[in-house]
Amino acid sequence: MKLTIKQQKFADEYIICGNATKAAIKAGYSKKTAYQIGSANLQKQPIKTYIEKRLKEINDKKTMSLEEAIRVTSSIARGEVQEGRSRQRDNITGEIVKDVSYFFTPSIEERQKSLEHIIRCNGGFVDKQEVDMDMDLRIEVDYGD
Repeated sequence: MKLTIKQQKFADEYIICGNATKAAIKAGYSKKTAYQIGSANLQKQPIKTYIEKRLKEINDKKTMSLEEAIRVTSSIARGEVQEGRSRQRDNITGEIVKDVSYFFTPSIEERQKSLEHIIRCNGGFVDKQEVDMDMDLRIEVDYGD
């Protein structure tokens, strides 16, 4: 079943605010029935499915996959130019007052940390292991007789 425009607006507003009554009002439902409509909408399977799908999409955009993390780490380890961003917010309003993008080359320390991270992820470092060594070491010296 496809959502109506009102149901989709309700679901989108619910994702933003997390309150079914407020979402119903913003979607255009009557204030008198907003509580009941909001509650009923959350029980409807197509709306629940839509909300779950959208939340997963939002979460997927915010999180980084293992493959993406290794790709970024590899780029740093290679010393490739990286993009950075600096944002300043107004402490009272929370609005962004300064948004600056810049490019930089990773330092040797950052590159080394990235290399160690990649090696660790691929099992390159192992726990301390006992190593059998022949303790009977002999040094031979040639005196040129």
